[in-house]
Amino acid sequence: MDDNPQHLLHSIFGYEAFRDQQADIIDHLLAGGDALVLMPTGGGKSLCYQIPAIMRPGVGVVISPLIALMQDQVMALQQLGIKAQALHSGMDWQTQQLVEQQVVNGELQLLYVSPERFLMPRNLTLLKAAKISLLAIDEAHCVSQWGHDFRPEYLQLDCLKQLFPQVPRVALTATADGPTQTEMVKRLHLHQAEQFISSFDRPNIRYRILQKQQGKQQLLRFIQTQHQDSAGIVYCGSRKKVDELAQWLSQEGIPALPYHAGMSAEHRSQNQARFLQQDGLVMVATIAFGMGIDKPNVRFVAHMDLPKSIESYYQETGRAGRDGLPADAWMVYGLQDVVWLRQRLMESTMDEAIKRSEQTKLDAMLGLCEVTSCRRRSLLAYFDEQLAQDCGNCDNCLEPVATFDGTEVARKALSCVYRSGQRFGVSHLVDILLGKPTDKVKQVGHDRLSTFAIGQELDQKQWRSVFRQLLAQGFIASDPGTYGGIKLMPKCRALLKGEEPLQLRLDQKVSSKSGKKQRTPVAVADLGLWQALREQRMALAEAQAVPPYVIFSDATLLAMIENKPQNLIQMSHIPGVGEKKLDRYGETFLAVIAAS
Repeated sequence: MDDNPQHLLHSIFGYEAFRDQQADIIDHLLAGGDALVLMPTGGGKSLCYQIPAIMRPGVGVVISPLIALMQDQVMALQQLGIKAQALHSGMDWQTQQLVEQQVVNGELQLLYVSPERFLMPRNLTLLKAAKISLLAIDEAHCVSQWGHDFRPEYLQLDCLKQLFPQVPRVALTATADGPTQTEMVKRLHLHQAEQFISSFDRPNIRYRILQKQQGKQQLLRFIQTQHQDSAGIVYCGSRKKVDELAQWLSQEGIPALPYHAGMSAEHRSQNQARFLQQDGLVMVATIAFGMGIDKPNVRFVAHMDLPKSIESYYQETGRAGRDGLPADAWMVYGLQDVVWLRQRLMESTMDEAIKRSEQTKLDAMLGLCEVTSCRRRSLLAYFDEQLAQDCGNCDNCLEPVATFDGTEVARKALSCVYRSGQRFGVSHLVDILLGKPTDKVKQVGHDRLSTFAIGQELDQKQWRSVFRQLLAQGFIASDPGTYGGIKLMPKCRALLKGEEPLQLRLDQKVSSKSGKKQRTPVAVADLGLWQALREQRMALAEAQAVPPYVIFSDATLLAMIENKPQNLIQMSHIPGVGEKKLDRYGETFLAVIAAS
């Protein structure tokens, strides 16, 4: 085996140079050291353990939480000529025995297993008898009880150091704030491990967060104007909403599939397979879908409801643009999202310390939504990373937000909450401020309050926006004891007394006509070649029953269009075309390029 990581990178994976800290991590693991790796989705984490596993004697064991992810990675590695297999419950007994025999015989370079499978006595006996080159714990944030994807079985991986004391261990994740990082080190006994923490920035993703006005219509316009025929993921807060939205999008001409935990395992598996295999499909899902989705050409991730933390938002949006090409993180949210999430949190039976932590995380997520400056700066600051200048690729940078002095209207809103008894919802409070003598307003005598009709300078939507921003900034809160009634928080005192000014964002009415041009990855003149290359890729993928991106990624096809190689030597310099793929597919794709 080649003893130069750089040569392997080019000959097997088809890339000229390592990115960021990849080379340092690989050298550290080759020397037998332990490592903790934080690297954004699409940053090339897998290479950090795949190359050392190939170069060190024995088999590299990768502990991964999802069968779909394992199968995906094994297929991709086999395409590259790497001897890789997975062991999981979805395989028949005969196949499992065959893989176990390959492990014993030293015939594999990489073996993927779930944490549950890894810890089975039979499996531990098998691995004790084999030579292991390294142990990689993927999605390692699952070990943290403070994290958003806690998996109890990950806690049992604290035995790795004791069971395999001479084997280098590497824990990898794309998402972990300070407390989660600390817990990963503690739980996995990585106190001596070298920490490699890359930037959390994903500059190719454009962040856009809008007020929810007609959520479904807003989503449809976004897809039709910017991502027609693109693969995308749309996250919803409930299973019912997932089913309804997937059906509605399909009726509107957007091919969409549902995915949630209420579906049968077989139905979920079928829909996931279709999403991975086909181009241009939209997956409408709860957060049950996504961790480990390796599809690199997801062009957008949309949220129809507010995620409960910035970590969740970052990880979910990180599934867009793994190939480094332009992608969108798009979200609509409204007042009801805030009230609903806060209420669920207050009513939950979780430990009080964890509840307080979750509340802080939700507050940070709301802060990101309401910020009027660069969103990327705000997002990265949450992970203790400072961006030197505004990103120029978020909605607030591209279309600076209008703000106004909201001190007076905020005081009116807070006064209305106080005088009505701190037990009514926003709709009722807005009716009082607008002077609407509804049956409910008259019934409880609120048409006689001093705040009745004092807010006619704003309309209903604008008042809801004011209440939403006051909620987000912690001046008021929803009270679960009164079914969504609004109460004042201590923070509001200075504002009520006139001791503190308040700037609010001026929400613009969302236009029903969006004039944004459809984004295309290539120049108009190259659209024919782009389509021909994708069709050729799909034909090869279908013949081998693998996802198209396992043959070549979109980024590789775009590099072919840009460089238009005319022979195998030129083709060998296209990023993503290693020796094995050059042998298997080089002539085929050269013929497509020549025919254009």
